[in-house]
Amino acid sequence: MIVCLYSFDQAWTTDPAYEQIIDGYKKPISQWPKPTIDQGVAWEEMTSIKRDTAYFTTQDKPEVILGKMLFFDPKLSKSQQISCSSCHDPEMGWTDRRQVALGHDHLEGRRNTPSLYNIADRKVFFWDGRANSIEEQAVGPLTAHNEMAMNIAELPERLSQVKGYLPLFESAYGSPEITNEKIIRAIAAFQRTIKSQPSRVDHFIDGKYNYLTDQEIYGMHLFRTKGRCMNCHFGKDLTDDSFHNIGLTYYKRFYEDLGRYKVTNNPDDVGKFKTPSLRDLNNTRPWMHNGLFDDLQGIVNLYNSGMHMIDPTQEQKLQDPLYPVTDSLMKPLKLTRDEVKAIVSFLEALSGSRFKMDRPDFPRE
Repeated sequence: MIVCLYSFDQAWTTDPAYEQIIDGYKKPISQWPKPTIDQGVAWEEMTSIKRDTAYFTTQDKPEVILGKMLFFDPKLSKSQQISCSSCHDPEMGWTDRRQVALGHDHLEGRRNTPSLYNIADRKVFFWDGRANSIEEQAVGPLTAHNEMAMNIAELPERLSQVKGYLPLFESAYGSPEITNEKIIRAIAAFQRTIKSQPSRVDHFIDGKYNYLTDQEIYGMHLFRTKGRCMNCHFGKDLTDDSFHNIGLTYYKRFYEDLGRYKVTNNPDDVGKFKTPSLRDLNNTRPWMHNGLFDDLQGIVNLYNSGMHMIDPTQEQKLQDPLYPVTDSLMKPLKLTRDEVKAIVSFLEALSGSRFKMDRPDFPRE
């Protein structure tokens, strides 16, 4: 059953132009109205995803079985109380639903935990892009003092004392010898299997036009046009896998985070963070790099403002080269209240994943 979340009975919804827009999307995507894209943006059209019919076969691969055990096993942390799944919980959209991550000695991180949905599709990892592979990404939380705080040099010996792991490593790699390379490879192999399930938007793209309400279809149109969202959120996972300063740097204030600049040391990267995927939004709240936002309508209203409230003057920038400049793609949108609600209804229709993964019975002795 399709449920419309907002009353949408304004008189203008019976306008022939509005009805024409709705009808313009009830056809193959190649015939949809073109999105509003700024010059120079290398965008891709939205693409539907299909249900992963090979999922259970993939889960039975020895390397994936091992990786799943390791992912859920707290023995990989210094305290032996924290696992990868402590922050990436399958019951919580592969996040922790916290504003920021909580790790070793109850230390808080500075950033929101990204979801692992569709991680195999990503090109760079972490909010600041400091890792270039899933394997490199997996090492970070294992060793970070405020996450799992593990001395990775000691990890193979610790796991070698657990006899139940030896046959798992042998099945996966042809030898019972446990090494850090094998540990990381196995965790990464498991993470690559974490994928979104088709949403109602995917079914609509595939020609099942009763899967979206008129409000959601109109919201999708606004997302593609007046809302300018497809300048950054496009393709299969609705992300450009790039970095932008959208005006939430909090420069020289309590929540200051210089973002990608800490990786590149390039002043132009101050305040830039990776564009998140919009898939399964309802499962991965709260949002943004600092986890300060838990209301989609509020987020759309932020974008509606244009986000250029704290841009430096030319003199300020000369005096302080690190003064962040909001991305030029951000512009006032002049969306009405009902248009904001329509976009929100479309965003909520992008969540399709419902499967909850059971925690494995990993080796204990």
